[in-house]
Amino acid sequence: MKNNAINWFEIMVSDFDRAHQFYQTILGTSMDTFDGEDKMALFPAEYDQGVGGALTLRKGGTPGPGGSLIYLNVEGDLDGVLARIPEAGGEVIKSRTAIPPHGFIGIFKDSEGNIVGLHSMS
Repeated sequence: MKNNAINWFEIMVSDFDRAHQFYQTILGTSMDTFDGEDKMALFPAEYDQGVGGALTLRKGGTPGPGGSLIYLNVEGDLDGVLARIPEAGGEVIKSRTAIPPHGFIGIFKDSEGNIVGLHSMS
């Protein structure tokens, strides 16, 4: 595995089905689920090549603002993802913003109240 600053992330949820649908809708992809001690929906990733993560329903896990801010890679589709957020039940907090020379970001509140970032080089 590459030496990344982050190698895994979890976004806590309170309504698993709602959050699962929200992220599949805004990212335009399907997310495999795992139902064990914690219920998870895995973000698409090449897990042996870098960072992976999941939506997680865990006893004691609390979604909402104030925790860590993670950025999802939406390379080449930042504007598309931002446009789909309101219809999926979220709120855009920061629209496309340049961070030269490191591309562009956006920030949103998801269906569970989590604050999440988006990043794209274009």
